[in-house]
Amino acid sequence: MAKGLGKGINALFPGENLTKNETVSEINIADIKANPYQPRKIFDDAALGELAESIKEHGILQPVVVRKAGKRFELVVGERRFRAAKLAKLDEIPAIIKELTDQQMMELAILENLQREDLTPIEEAEAYQKLMEALNLTQEQLAFRLGKSRPHIANHVRLLALPKEVRQLISDKKLSMGHGRTLLGLRSKKTIPETAQKVVKENLNVRQLENLVQRLNEDVPRETIEKKKDIFIEEKQSELRDRFGTNVQIKKNKNKGKIEIEFFSEEDLERILELLN
Repeated sequence: MAKGLGKGINALFPGENLTKNETVSEINIADIKANPYQPRKIFDDAALGELAESIKEHGILQPVVVRKAGKRFELVVGERRFRAAKLAKLDEIPAIIKELTDQQMMELAILENLQREDLTPIEEAEAYQKLMEALNLTQEQLAFRLGKSRPHIANHVRLLALPKEVRQLISDKKLSMGHGRTLLGLRSKKTIPETAQKVVKENLNVRQLENLVQRLNEDVPRETIEKKKDIFIEEKQSELRDRFGTNVQIKKNKNKGKIEIEFFSEEDLERILELLN
């Protein structure tokens, strides 16, 4: 994690390195307060227990980062290590003391979480959104600094347009990111929550949901739902949806056809136009 974290910090704060040439101090755990800007709200108790056992046996291999807060300290980076050290009943923890603003604290907490691989798509989306707001970056600029593709950033951030209850279903792993992106293709946004519940109840995969969304958008009468579909067209629609990260419909008549690509903002349109170029 140290390697990934250092890369992320240097990308956003040129010249900044949290662990190089820094003095490590042993700080009383009771003197450290949790990071008030910590974006992660849910921590895996089992994983923390395993880390606590590892700490008991091997100690803490990487110091946490803190800043002064009166006579005490506030945690900046290392929430899991801090919590696991408390579980292991350690009295002290190795720490690097930094002078940081509130904004830097928030940014570094977000960065640390982005370097982890167990974030839910919604947590990742919220982290990208907070970084763009805090640093006044566009999706393209953030993607460049983090070494991500712009579609990766855009596809995650778009999930935040989903209703709260649907975002929770994704966080609970009852729906996938693919389900979320497909639900955004519904023309009637009011139907998103009930359609999401239908997906969960009937255990629909993304392809089945795509077909359902298309039927709902076209308002197809029930008696025509089972009409045989063009498999080639369906496959190409699915490919284009994955490519553009939005709802795409191919409409074909006898002698001609058209492709409809949905977008949700000027920035989203820019993203799609760049992909077309």
